[in-house]
Formats: sequence, C-alpha cells, structure tokens
Amino acid sequence: MSLEEQTQENLTYIIREMGKMLQVVNDSIMNPDDYHLENYAELKELYDLLKQKGQLTVAETHAFIDELKNYRKSS
Repeated sequence: MSLEEQTQENLTYIIREMGKMLQVVNDSIMNPDDYHLENYAELKELYDLLKQKGQLTVAETHAFIDELKNYRKSS
C-alpha cells in the first residue's frame, strides 16, 4: 500500500494505525471521519514520525494526541 497518495482510504489507514501505535483507549478520538483530507500531508508526517520513533514516553504520547487535536474537524 502506497501512502503517498492523498485519498480517504489512506487517511483512514493512517489514523487507525496511529491509534494502535499510540495505544489509544478511547477510539472516538481516532475516528477517521473526524479528520479533514486536506490535512493529509501533516497527518502523514505525524504517522511517519511515529513509525520512526517506535516506542514513545507517556509525555510524547500525550503530545502526539494533543497535536492530532489540531487536525480534527470542529464540532
């Protein structure tokens, strides 16, 4: 699977994988429908960084989740 293409399918994959990597308990914050496709490049960068880092400290995990909030659609 090539994640270079900005598609809804790739966005869904990236968001779900980040949820697994961050071990998010509340799946509702990792609902792919809550993220704009236009933020794909930024979300892909976060995904790539997560993959590169591997394990995160608790503080890093919270920082990633806080960063993801910036890309969620407003209620």
